[in-house]
Amino acid sequence: MIPRVLVIAGSDSGGGAGIQADIKTAMALGGYASTAITALTAQDTRGVHAIHKVPTAFIRQQIEVALTDPGADAVKTGMLGDIATIEAVADALANAGLPMVIDPVMVAKGGARLLDHDALAALKRLLLPLATLLTPNLPEAELLVGRPIPDLAAMHEAVEILLTLGVPAVLLKGGHADGDTVVDLLATHDETLEFARPRLPTRHTHGTGCTLATAVATGLAAGMTLPAAVARARDYVQAAIAAAPGIGAGHGPLGHLVTP
Repeated sequence: MIPRVLVIAGSDSGGGAGIQADIKTAMALGGYASTAITALTAQDTRGVHAIHKVPTAFIRQQIEVALTDPGADAVKTGMLGDIATIEAVADALANAGLPMVIDPVMVAKGGARLLDHDALAALKRLLLPLATLLTPNLPEAELLVGRPIPDLAAMHEAVEILLTLGVPAVLLKGGHADGDTVVDLLATHDETLEFARPRLPTRHTHGTGCTLATAVATGLAAGMTLPAAVARARDYVQAAIAAAPGIGAGHGPLGHLVTP
């Protein structure tokens, strides 16, 4: 069986992130992606120009239909936007019983806010308890833990705090930190693993968070262990960054059609 991933996220009209990146990622790793679109964005490599919210009843219907046919082996959530959407998604997934990767999308690469300020508490209360893995970047993790994360030592402290939010595992991504090496932490209640890779000198990194989370979800859908799914997903993102086609005047998309 082809591993099936249900992706619940926003649409990026520029094609580099969101639903568009998710579909390309799942297919590149041998999976199949069904979708529930939470928002439509007018977006390019320079930023988000407009956001159109999808009615919550329709978001829920998309999820329910996708879970029934074609079905899913794992779920990944991305941009949710507001409290009403978080409530609808959490309610629709409450009894799904599937591995779930939650990418807490809060701010776009260009700086646009993608999660309402008052929705953070709802995300923690309703969605995080359903997660198999939470995948924040450093700015998102700082909002979740309520403190700066300036270095690797602070990252180790942050993942311990994030684990108290009801999630069994956290992948804290270090791409926003300084330095020639990017270090990510995969933490569970039993251990914390460090994954390091060289930083590639490029501005074409739009959609890396979406891509990584969906790559992990595709691995989990295929029955991989969490560490193995994370390791393959990181290799895939690194290869996709290196293969970026150089499109756009700003943060360009990755080259998703690569083999890690």
